[in-house]
Amino acid sequence: MILWLWLCWGFSTSAGQPDSELMARYLEEKLLADYSIMEQVARRVPRQAKFLQRLETRPRMSEFTVKSTIISRYAFTTVSCTMVNSGSEAREGVFEMQIPAAAFISNFTMIIGNKTYYGEVTGKEKKHSSDDKERHKKPPSPTDGRENGHETFKAAVFIPRKMQARFLLHYEELLQRRLGKYEYTVSIRPQQLVGRLRVEVNILENSGIVSLEVPPLRNSKHKGNGKIEGDVSPPPSTVVGHTKTLAKVTFNPSVVEQTRIARNGILGDFIIRYDVNRELSIGDVQILNGYFVHYFAPTDLPPLPKNVVFVLDSSASMVGTKLKQTKEALFTILQDLRPEDHFNIIGFSNRIKVWQQDQMVPVTPNNIRDAKKYIHNMSPTGGTNINGALQTGAKLLNDYIAQNDIDARSVSLIIFLTDGRPTVGETQSSRILSNTKDAIRDKFCLFTIGIGNDVDHKLLERMALENCGMTRHFQEDEDAASHLKGFYDEIGTPLLSDIRVDYSEDNVEQVTQNFFPNYFNGSEIIIAGKLINRTSDSLHVEVTASNSKKYILLKTDVAIDLPSRNDIRGVPGLEDGKGDNNYIERAWSYLTIKELLNSRLKSDDDQEKDFLMEKAKSMALTYNFVTPFTVLKMREAGLHSEPPQEEFITPSTDGIGEKLQSLQGHKAPPGIRRQQDKQRIKISKTSADGDPHFVIDFPSSKFSVCFNIDGEPGDILRLVSDHKESGVTVNGQLIGAPAPPNGHKKHRTYFSTITILNNKPERSYLEITPKRIILDDGERLLLSCDRSAVVRSSNLEVSISANSNITVTIRDTISFVILIHRYKKPAPYQRNHLGFYISNSKGLSSNSHGLLGQFLNHEVKLLQESLNASHQLVGQNQTEALKPNPTNTLKVKGRLVPVVWKQRRIYNGQQEVDCWFAKNNADKLIDGSYKDYLASHPFDTGTSFGTINSL
Repeated sequence: MILWLWLCWGFSTSAGQPDSELMARYLEEKLLADYSIMEQVARRVPRQAKFLQRLETRPRMSEFTVKSTIISRYAFTTVSCTMVNSGSEAREGVFEMQIPAAAFISNFTMIIGNKTYYGEVTGKEKKHSSDDKERHKKPPSPTDGRENGHETFKAAVFIPRKMQARFLLHYEELLQRRLGKYEYTVSIRPQQLVGRLRVEVNILENSGIVSLEVPPLRNSKHKGNGKIEGDVSPPPSTVVGHTKTLAKVTFNPSVVEQTRIARNGILGDFIIRYDVNRELSIGDVQILNGYFVHYFAPTDLPPLPKNVVFVLDSSASMVGTKLKQTKEALFTILQDLRPEDHFNIIGFSNRIKVWQQDQMVPVTPNNIRDAKKYIHNMSPTGGTNINGALQTGAKLLNDYIAQNDIDARSVSLIIFLTDGRPTVGETQSSRILSNTKDAIRDKFCLFTIGIGNDVDHKLLERMALENCGMTRHFQEDEDAASHLKGFYDEIGTPLLSDIRVDYSEDNVEQVTQNFFPNYFNGSEIIIAGKLINRTSDSLHVEVTASNSKKYILLKTDVAIDLPSRNDIRGVPGLEDGKGDNNYIERAWSYLTIKELLNSRLKSDDDQEKDFLMEKAKSMALTYNFVTPFTVLKMREAGLHSEPPQEEFITPSTDGIGEKLQSLQGHKAPPGIRRQQDKQRIKISKTSADGDPHFVIDFPSSKFSVCFNIDGEPGDILRLVSDHKESGVTVNGQLIGAPAPPNGHKKHRTYFSTITILNNKPERSYLEITPKRIILDDGERLLLSCDRSAVVRSSNLEVSISANSNITVTIRDTISFVILIHRYKKPAPYQRNHLGFYISNSKGLSSNSHGLLGQFLNHEVKLLQESLNASHQLVGQNQTEALKPNPTNTLKVKGRLVPVVWKQRRIYNGQQEVDCWFAKNNADKLIDGSYKDYLASHPFDTGTSFGTINSL
């Protein structure tokens, strides 16, 4: 057998270098199965001596396995690596793993021969050499070396001859949403061919998984860049499968496939990107075992205008590629600015150069062209005056905000880029931080970007943290232009500002950050907390925010499920006894520790910093997280201890898809709060609801008049028409349904859409259906009828009571209420529809018209025909006595209308109203015939018969 292998190898390599695929097959099929063969082949095949000698000089990695479980964006990752020392003496094995910088290590175990060492998270103390060095091992270093967005965990041990070492590393992270996707990354860098290499990722998202993709392996030069050219097909041997809420992705290349990817072993990142389905409005609230996490990422909002100052380093150190790539990125970014934005550019070295002095310029083709010329002509020279550049940029924005009063209608920000440390002007970091904070004064946000290895990372990070921004760092040899553009894309589309999330005060505690200056398109706001009252049935949630010229209030009650329904501890893979089964609690602790670390970084008070450190350390010890204030110490297990029986102790998704379905936040059943909302609404009887049935209330006469309109499906009825005076028009579109059995009608009709138009003082319209509301006042806003919300601007307020009603108030003098009629199991003759009620008509003019509007400022007299056929005016107190008399008549604008006494149900059928009914499609009651009230389209604002206008 050995001779045959020698002959095959000798023949294949006689022409030069060994065949890599043949070598790989040999390793895969024979070499890893019996390491003693390696020594024999080395002696028999001199031409392979160098290759095999290299294999012998260090332990071989026989297995590298990663298994991850992601539950609602929270990822548990376990890395297992086995190294075999087939040599004749002990040799050092180095386990090295890049983990996301945002992740926390939660456990580490080494099994060397027949000895087991486990990691114990302890508070960081002064190091003693005697504790840190042992003869048989070196301690792992979780922060040994740092790259952009990654840290390197490293553990080096001596493996006895003819034995193996196994490493088990566990870490956790909460995935952040960027550019509309969550990105989960596994670093695969064994730097050698591995006999068994496998990555398995299980994803459980109760909201539903969308846009799942696995791009090709990404090498270090593309790290951190979300967009890669040719980003199409997954790596070889990748298998992707998913249902609506559960996905499983595996990457399991053979040694042969590994050689095709990289000759000397894979070196890259395995990436999974995905997003989740999102309900409109308040977001996804999940509750489990006394903890909650709230994911808020609204869509379909119009972008806010931006006022952005680009502050660019043009010092001598930017010469070459860095400045070239910065210019390329800025050319693209300028092209992406919107017409409603304003901008300026500052270049700084030892001198500060402002493109347009003392002003923010609008985005026009000429201004963009001139800005590109200015950037193109920037040349690197001089030192780095960071303090002066930031002061100049802050003054520009402060002056613009003060002069234009735009704080509520746009988002202002500074984007600051440098590749060095301060060398000119103020060079002390603490003074620069203080000066920057004093200049900005919480009026706008500062985003910092560092390029290369010479930047002051802590200074840039703290400047961004203290001024509601974010920071990014890119290596000099990376594609900086693509990185810069990607970072700008993250912050280039602000949708909301001044977002505040509140919960029932008596029901929550220890809530993480709940105020956010801005929300950018494609990102996500995450809040977590603890429940005080676990016996409560629901959690009340309110989100307030500003959107362009509108103020928005979203609210809902989220049901708190019974513990027995949410308890997943009995599910296989979750019985580790450390609380890992409650992923929501882990997410809360993760966010809380991150906020404590950031607060300490921003603080200048030593006493406060010590308090925050101790608090973060205590929580990290509770949850077994390695942080800057805790350390992982290796302890040898007892003589009678056994290696861990469970290889992967992270949560498993096997069989829990249905078990976790109930965890997603959903609406609480109708309760006290909804009833209170209804009671606060003032509604008159004047309305159009049901089939449709019209009711006109005359409070001064103490009676009501009602009539039916038997329209056709698709008809658009003009309900209120006051376009010329108050600027308000209300139209309702009909939908058809079969008539009930044994009825006299051919079919039924209901209002499927109510359109409210207003053109004073500014143009706006509302389109309302039983499922959603579209508000357009120059910017389009989409709201769901399933969630309570309030949207308020200077002249218009829309208040939604979930699945109940919508109140529209115009200039505080006109109010309409639209009732939502939805059926769980509708009969054939039922349709989801709307009812329209006039609550306040003070702001409508005396000339208002429409099927309802024409009666708002006119009195109708009720006449009774006596026995001698003489007519007399009926007094107000005689109405009750007139009910049985069939010969009553209404006098309307000189017209006599016969009426009969009827009872009608209104307000969702909850109340009855007595009314005088006019037959025959309100013949003689209304001006003209009902066909004169047909609009040509939902936005028709015609105010008189034969006249059609459009808003």
